[in-house]
Amino acid sequence: MISERNQTLTTCGIDVGSSSIKIAIVRCGHDSKESVVAMQEERILKRNPLDVVTSLFAALTEKVELSRERLDYIATTGEGDGVSIRTGHFYGMTTHARGGLYLEPKARAVLDIGALHGRAVLMDEKAKVLSYRMTSQCASGSGQFLVNISRYLGVTLDEIGPFSLTAEAPEVCSSICAVLAETDVINMVSRGISIPNILKGIHLSMATRYVRLLHAAGASGTVLVTGGLARDVGLLAALQEAAAEHGGKVGFIANEGSAYAGALGAALWGAFRIRKLAKKGLSLGAMGSR
Repeated sequence: MISERNQTLTTCGIDVGSSSIKIAIVRCGHDSKESVVAMQEERILKRNPLDVVTSLFAALTEKVELSRERLDYIATTGEGDGVSIRTGHFYGMTTHARGGLYLEPKARAVLDIGALHGRAVLMDEKAKVLSYRMTSQCASGSGQFLVNISRYLGVTLDEIGPFSLTAEAPEVCSSICAVLAETDVINMVSRGISIPNILKGIHLSMATRYVRLLHAAGASGTVLVTGGLARDVGLLAALQEAAAEHGGKVGFIANEGSAYAGALGAALWGAFRIRKLAKKGLSLGAMGSR
């Protein structure tokens, strides 16, 4: 427990996803100023996720010369509730909402697109979750689906977005099931459809589904894209196109920190929890882990 309510806190957020681990270290001042100390990501690549957390945490804290003991709170999110060094755990919707608000204060919704699913989360000006919608795990609008398609097409993940932007006649993939969608792609290749047109078609299909998801959740205005696919410039462009075709109720943005929204939000909620307990004169053990 902190000895003074107003002291500066240094907290860590660990986002354990299905394909990668993201860690963010944040400094929270007594004047409500928050700043990022460091962020780092590492792909799991068939390893034990807990081992990746351990090595990445050690590397990042050494890099910024911070020992575990100097961290006031270590918060996990995603699938990280089994991480032994954690102080507490926060649900993914709440961490992406808080991290999204930090990254873009005018956003009132986040679209979190990860390896296995996508979710639309609405929040207020204090990052309280107001509503959410999720895709099913079998949907073709996921990061893992794009990984599978990129392997089949012989392109890297970093090439997907730039290729998509050069498309002239995109071939839209209509299947919701990932297996059937992959069959559609195989048929496109056999018909001589170019890689850019295939990728742009996939992006448009995904984008249309996500825009509908946001509308179902009641979103409007600025939406921050979070998760690993926030780096996909082709998908971001397709989201803007899909939004315009569906009434323009939402507009999409992403920035360099978008992929770390969950880890950032976990760290920030950790600081909030400490201050809330300190205000009541309580210790960390007085509150549950979620």
